[in-house]
Amino acid sequence: MSERWVIHLPAVADDLNSARRLARVVAHWAHALTQLDPGGTSVSAEDDQNVRHRVFCDRLLPGGRRCLLWPDHDGECSRRPRRR
Repeated sequence: MSERWVIHLPAVADDLNSARRLARVVAHWAHALTQLDPGGTSVSAEDDQNVRHRVFCDRLLPGGRRCLLWPDHDGECSRRPRRR
């Protein structure tokens, strides 16, 4: 068994876009904690938690950091979020 544990923190939103926005805010806010991996943030419907929707693009950038733009963004990846 793995020695790593994942914390599930339920939050409620009215639709997918609102859930993604809330998840992005929480991930950015908590980014200062080294234990967190904001690039892995996803959301799912309460009654279908096996279907996850990514919140960030999450592609690797030079230097090993990850893209923090929306998953379906146009143009080059970036560490700086842009308004949608």
